[in-house]
Amino acid sequence: MSNRPPAILVLEDGRTFRGDAYGAFGETFGEAVFTTGMTGYQETLTDPSYHRQVVVMTAPHIGNTGVNDEDPESRRIWVAGYVVRDPSRVTSSWRAQRSLDEELVAQGIVGISGVDTRAITRHLRERGAMRCGVFSGEAAQQSPTALVEKVKASPEMAGADLVGDVTTAQGYVVDPIGEHKFTVAAYDLGIKSMTPYRMAERGARVHVLPATATLEDVLALNPDGFFMSNGPGDPETTEETMVPIVRGILERRVPVFGICFGNQILGKAFGFGTYKLKYGHRGINQPVQDRATGKVEVTAHNHGFAVDAPLDEVSDTPFGRVEVSHVCLNDNVVEGLKALDVPAFSVQYHPEAAAGPHDAKYLFDRFSELMAEHQSSKKGQS
Repeated sequence: MSNRPPAILVLEDGRTFRGDAYGAFGETFGEAVFTTGMTGYQETLTDPSYHRQVVVMTAPHIGNTGVNDEDPESRRIWVAGYVVRDPSRVTSSWRAQRSLDEELVAQGIVGISGVDTRAITRHLRERGAMRCGVFSGEAAQQSPTALVEKVKASPEMAGADLVGDVTTAQGYVVDPIGEHKFTVAAYDLGIKSMTPYRMAERGARVHVLPATATLEDVLALNPDGFFMSNGPGDPETTEETMVPIVRGILERRVPVFGICFGNQILGKAFGFGTYKLKYGHRGINQPVQDRATGKVEVTAHNHGFAVDAPLDEVSDTPFGRVEVSHVCLNDNVVEGLKALDVPAFSVQYHPEAAAGPHDAKYLFDRFSELMAEHQSSKKGQS
């Protein structure tokens, strides 16, 4: 028997799962989603794209390597709540500085353990991602009916504008590793720390800008490339903010690279729509095919929205021709866009993948090649 206080996970449709408190005690609300990664839980917890989501881990044993101060992808844990089956009773890693439970308590993250995460995952796959609440300690003593009503009163993910919650308050610079070759303006929509590092490895000085930065702020840097990061929320909320800025950059033919939320924003800049997936893609084992080469990559995903673009035809847009470059082999969801007449491309997954896999790291090389071509064209015009 566990000596932890009782806890309960309550889904929006009324289904409940009883277990034990894990992490901080209290109550929390968010969108219930599942992730299939078998490792990298610290990177998952600190990924800003999980803001306002209650994450269900499909891997049963979580916490065995503890927590350290080197692997976080941002300044804090962003998940709204955490659901695991078997939390490790012992932390075993020479890099560990404390246990995962201690870190959850320190950051006030309410979780639940001892539940059938396989049953929860099957339910979400059948019914779709939905709002939920995790209640532990005294909060778990309320009637299930009252708890369901609390969940239904919580905000939905559709229509949520969350970038302002996760973006940096002040811009900062990540210097190149070795020779300075490129200058990149990177919009922080929920950027992970490994992303600018991957560009710095290739000689880029990365100016990480808050999401409130204007087109003039970007152009003042005279960048060789413009990058849009991952981030949380509904891409439809960017129609009046980010999308016009991206269009202004495309008009000036500055190379553009977007990942995840950035892929959706670039899609909207081209004129495509976006839509909410039934339960999304989350994990580090998603198969994606590069349609140009036929190569299949194992990739890291975290998205609940996707771009609505035709798979089997080249689209005419205000910026020339655009094609779908990558597709998910599980469900044919658009996983990448490539412009044929302007220097811009994007993918829906995470090529930086701090916890792995690294099949998609070549995309940073592709961005570097576009920036080198842009530099050459500028020299030819001068």
